[in-house]
Amino acid sequence: MAVYLMYGEETYLLETKLKKIKKDFGENLLQGINYIQIDEINVEELISNIETPAFGFPKKLIIAKNTGLFKKEKKAAGKSKAKKQDSSEDLTLVEKVANYLEKNKQEVNDTIELVFIEQEVEKNVLYQVIEKIGEVKEFTFLKLPELISNLKKICALYNVTINDETAKYLVECSGTNMQDLINEIRKLIEYKGSGGSISKQDIDKLCTKQIQEVIFDLTDNLGKKDIKSALNVLNGLILNKEPVQKILITLYNHFKKLYIIKIAEEYGENVAEAMNLKPNQMFLVTKYKNQAKYFEKQELRKIIDELINLDANYKVGKIDLEVGLEAILCKYCSK
Repeated sequence: MAVYLMYGEETYLLETKLKKIKKDFGENLLQGINYIQIDEINVEELISNIETPAFGFPKKLIIAKNTGLFKKEKKAAGKSKAKKQDSSEDLTLVEKVANYLEKNKQEVNDTIELVFIEQEVEKNVLYQVIEKIGEVKEFTFLKLPELISNLKKICALYNVTINDETAKYLVECSGTNMQDLINEIRKLIEYKGSGGSISKQDIDKLCTKQIQEVIFDLTDNLGKKDIKSALNVLNGLILNKEPVQKILITLYNHFKKLYIIKIAEEYGENVAEAMNLKPNQMFLVTKYKNQAKYFEKQELRKIIDELINLDANYKVGKIDLEVGLEAILCKYCSK
């Protein structure tokens, strides 16, 4: 395969695939003139770089990263399709690259390794051409069973054990990004040493929790009417330099999900679909549902409204966000 399009949220797996392509191409060639890097700034030079023969070797490698070629294009008003077909000057760069690759696919296959790397893609004409003549691969976040399996394999390499429940807890705390999980599991492996076994207590002691998981802790304390612990969690986020506006938004989204659960359950709807969770987040459904049991539907609606009002009052300078959040927490727990 000579033309690739790789995109998606799971950057670790994407970079692993890219490293393999580079290794297959030959590491010694990556230091010379046969290794071309293209981005949004020099993307106009892409076709000319493809056309220029490799120097001293049969092939060269072109990495085209975040070029903008796969973004949604705005249609030019009054531009006729017939004219675009008749004159190459009227084609967009995306169309020019797509046409070139399709017309010269054999030559490209013989002389170039061309790799497009993007975060998000629009399935435009260039996407469709690469799908026909090359390989398109989306790297999405892995689902929970795959994440647990990978974590256990990494631990096994260092003669360290972690059971499924503890690995799941690490994912809940640190998220589903594989690179983040690898960073955390390395700390735990180093801490436990060969022959050790990782526990939930080790994760609490050493690992960095994502803000969403901390909000789960805060909401648990709120549901139990434990205002002291709830305020400690809030103050911990602030001391860790988490922006107060981000805390407010995350709290709002969290309580909105709990409210949606109440509505979905009331009308017999599918909770996961109602919450609009991604496939790799499905394991959180039970956790959200259990937490929603702490609250009445009307209570959740009131908290959401108060968070909305706090945001509005903060934006016009009527209240400090930190003070406002503490007031909402204290008000709920005093009932």
